[in-house]
Amino acid sequence: MNNQAKIMDAEAIRRAVLRVAHEILEKNKGTDNLCLVGIRNRGAFLAERLKEAIKQIESVEIPVGILDITLYRDDLTLVGAKPVLRETQINFDITDKKIILVDDVLYTGRTIRAALDALIDFGRPANIQLAVLIDRGHRELPIRADYVGKNIPTSKDQTVEVRLSEADGSEEVVVTGKDQV
Repeated sequence: MNNQAKIMDAEAIRRAVLRVAHEILEKNKGTDNLCLVGIRNRGAFLAERLKEAIKQIESVEIPVGILDITLYRDDLTLVGAKPVLRETQINFDITDKKIILVDDVLYTGRTIRAALDALIDFGRPANIQLAVLIDRGHRELPIRADYVGKNIPTSKDQTVEVRLSEADGSEEVVVTGKDQV
């Protein structure tokens, strides 16, 4: 029997994004050379939200890009015969920029590894930092987030679903599985 537990509602997501925006600004001492790149799909939506939060705080609009990592995945053959490719939209030079890579859930680290490979094809940033809404543990690669909205201890039997209004019509983070949180 599968159980489901709501971990975050719309207000908790909003607060987490705002807190992460403040942390990004504090660590980077403002917005100079700062860019956001969201991993398609939900990472891109979260990057836009971070951009808006930073704009509210600093009255500065920073560039945002969208990264499709499909061809960089190490499990591409497992995805299916015809993986869906979507456009990467990075309309600015990332060379010597501070890039904040944004995703919804950090799990094994393989998605982030693929994103790093894809990002480097666009130039050589000054540094790359990672912001995620949820860190659920169980890393298979030595990757950690610089900014985390919420840490959620999970078992490997569980699934973490981030639902955002832009993609899902609702705002919540739920954990499903046998051993719900």
